[in-house]
Amino acid sequence: MNDLSPFPAATGESRPPEGSTTPAGIQSTAELRRRRLIVLGLNVATWFVLNAAAWSILGSGGWTIVDIVLALAFAIATPWTVLGFWNALIGLWLLHGDKDAMEEVAPFAGAGDLPTPLGIRTAVFMTLRNEDPERAIARLKIVKASIDATGEGSQFDYFILSDTNRDDIGEREAVAAAAFAAEAGEGRVVYRRRTVNTGFKAGNVRDFLDRWGARYELMLPLDADSLMSGATIVKHVRMMQAYPRLGILQSLVVGMPSSSAFARIFQFGMRQGMRSYTMGQAWWVGDCGPFWGHNALVRIRPFMEQCHLPMLSGEPPLGGHILSHDQVEATFMRRAGYEVRVLPVEEGSWEENPPTILEFSRRDVRWCQGNMQYVKLLDEKGLKPISRFQLVWAILMFVGVPAWTLMITLSPFLAWHGPSSAAFPTTFAAVVYVLFFAMYLMPKIAGFADILMTEDGTERYGGRGRFIAAAATELVFSFLLGALTSFRITVFMIGLAFGKSVTWGGQQRDAMALSWREAWDAFWPQMAFGWVIFGLLWMASPTAALWSLPLTAGFLIAVPFAVLTASPALGRLFVSTRFCGIPEEFETPDEIAKARAA
Repeated sequence: MNDLSPFPAATGESRPPEGSTTPAGIQSTAELRRRRLIVLGLNVATWFVLNAAAWSILGSGGWTIVDIVLALAFAIATPWTVLGFWNALIGLWLLHGDKDAMEEVAPFAGAGDLPTPLGIRTAVFMTLRNEDPERAIARLKIVKASIDATGEGSQFDYFILSDTNRDDIGEREAVAAAAFAAEAGEGRVVYRRRTVNTGFKAGNVRDFLDRWGARYELMLPLDADSLMSGATIVKHVRMMQAYPRLGILQSLVVGMPSSSAFARIFQFGMRQGMRSYTMGQAWWVGDCGPFWGHNALVRIRPFMEQCHLPMLSGEPPLGGHILSHDQVEATFMRRAGYEVRVLPVEEGSWEENPPTILEFSRRDVRWCQGNMQYVKLLDEKGLKPISRFQLVWAILMFVGVPAWTLMITLSPFLAWHGPSSAAFPTTFAAVVYVLFFAMYLMPKIAGFADILMTEDGTERYGGRGRFIAAAATELVFSFLLGALTSFRITVFMIGLAFGKSVTWGGQQRDAMALSWREAWDAFWPQMAFGWVIFGLLWMASPTAALWSLPLTAGFLIAVPFAVLTASPALGRLFVSTRFCGIPEEFETPDEIAKARAA
């Protein structure tokens, strides 16, 4: 590596007292408090109204044990839906009802457009573990070339941080990294491999910081499937340079064009849901924003000094090293007196999504175990209230899943032993049912509305007709996918209670087929569960069975759904017709074009 000076004068700056503004002077704390109280009031009131409606329906014929369990499960399952509903509505209002929305949500963003020379150094690194090395390093080369094209390339160095424990892959990594280093020039690229991944990805990053962190002010972590444009990176570095108390700046990461039908449908929906949701969330979260662990700029000194992860008490799966480290690091960064911000703008920051439901489910259970470890961090001293809420929220995201599965499991008992048709408020129940699903889908609905309301918005997706057809397909897809993933998470969470733990390895990122045998072995329990529930409901009331389909259809067709969405033939059809295409497919940035060619 080049012998670089550690930090500019900001190294010795003292921590300013927090008062009328956030630490970076970006926003009024009184205004943020007002927004948070508004969101709290809306969510609490909505939760109570929803649950009051559910309780009146369940208790219409007198309370039974099943009714009480269902009411409690509904109470646990609904907070995530309620907050998503309000985040999406607030975000949609900001996008189309407030001309100063970006100034209110990200008042620091303007600094990125200033023609300020970069005066701080940034380490760009990619973490790998048993990934396809040629594919991953090719992306890092694209990022470097894009940064160099901005004229600011001299302020960046590159690291390949491997935790690969397979020698055959490690040998390929070393060859690819050596070729990249020779091409980049002396001292610009460093490859380091650990054969034992102590601390998982967070330990990998900590090892980098111990070795090289003092030479840089900022770091940009990338995953093996990450891609960013140089113009976006330089713009974000300027924001960090202008605001020394901005500790983490998370970009809005969106999916890349894919040849997998599953990934195309999934990321089409995510693309719509993320923008309005993240805009609404950023409006009230403010300086206590999220960190997703990649495609984000991080200020190294406070991260090194204040964001070291504790070893959790007890044995795995909930004890030991923290798996989902990113959100914990965000809360520690804010505790240290630095702001954590997300910039809710779709601009030059991409990732890939799992190509099959099998890979998607594997990723989900890894996140589940990591998030459930946050239970042991809730009493961590010094965390900001919103930061502590972020940890609670990450836990509730998965706690609500088995609550839903329990409600589905108990629904036949309600159908068989519920109140008579004369006592049951059928119309009211149907209205509540439909309204709840509208709330559940609101992040997607708001995202679709955002595109339809934006001038030439649908043109970026190939036209209005193509966009509406893809949106309808994605809504159905989301119900089917939700059923399968909820069952897998529920079973895994039961396993957690008995010491079951995930294994961490490389991920399959390219399109692939699933055989009928593979799909059957993975998803026959979901199908069996679904057919038993649907059959019992049908015997009690065919009408109830049909009304259950939004919740049960995914179980009923689990195996064919897995095979079909992984079908290479369907993927090729989607690519050729650009169905569920995203804007980058219709107007491809240079970085994505190069990645696809590679």
